[in-house]
Amino acid sequence: MRSYGQYCPIARGAEIFAERWTPVIIRNLYLGCASFNEILEGAPGLSRTLLSQRLRQLAQVGVIEAAPKPDGHGRHYQLTPAGHDLYKVCVSLGDWGAHWLDLAPEHLDPFVALWSMCNAFRKDRLPQRRVVISFDFIDRQPHERFWLLIEHGETEICKKYTGLDEDLFITAEAEAFVKWHAGQLSWAEATRDRRIRLHGPSWLVRAFPTWNARSAFAHIKPITRPAATPAA
Repeated sequence: MRSYGQYCPIARGAEIFAERWTPVIIRNLYLGCASFNEILEGAPGLSRTLLSQRLRQLAQVGVIEAAPKPDGHGRHYQLTPAGHDLYKVCVSLGDWGAHWLDLAPEHLDPFVALWSMCNAFRKDRLPQRRVVISFDFIDRQPHERFWLLIEHGETEICKKYTGLDEDLFITAEAEAFVKWHAGQLSWAEATRDRRIRLHGPSWLVRAFPTWNARSAFAHIKPITRPAATPAA
């Protein structure tokens, strides 16, 4: 880590927190990712090499703890008390970003929304039986398709067909789906004009949007920016 060479706590804290991918790694650990692959799955675009480097750095400064897994394969990662305090900085950053920053096209990755959704489900509201949901994002080129597996209160996002019969089919525009998850569209707005379509048993169609699977920042109202004035 490069040092600012200043005694200021902001500068010293930024030496750790402002490293690329560090806030995302801390977020994933807080959400329950405990293995290398779990952390990596929730950070599309992060390389294995860079993740290894960041985990070593965070362990060295006491933000995370790493211990061998009982079976001897890989390591188990968790936040220390210092790491949990640093997550509070992540939340403040998220509050600011949700309020002040626009969602641009490059932010509309539906897999990230689905991954986040798995960590936001109200498990007491999930079906007791096994349910497989297919997601087809029609405005992505090429079309992207994922499967959500719900079983015994656990959830998993699959990038390949599970081989199990689907119970619910969701066809959606990625923009509408991500903005609904982010709290920028209500379910009624997101499903208006068939931007999100559900096909399956009526009880499952009704239940899906009630699982409270929205972003932790969905309650924050984004700032409305004035329209840009055309150049003369």
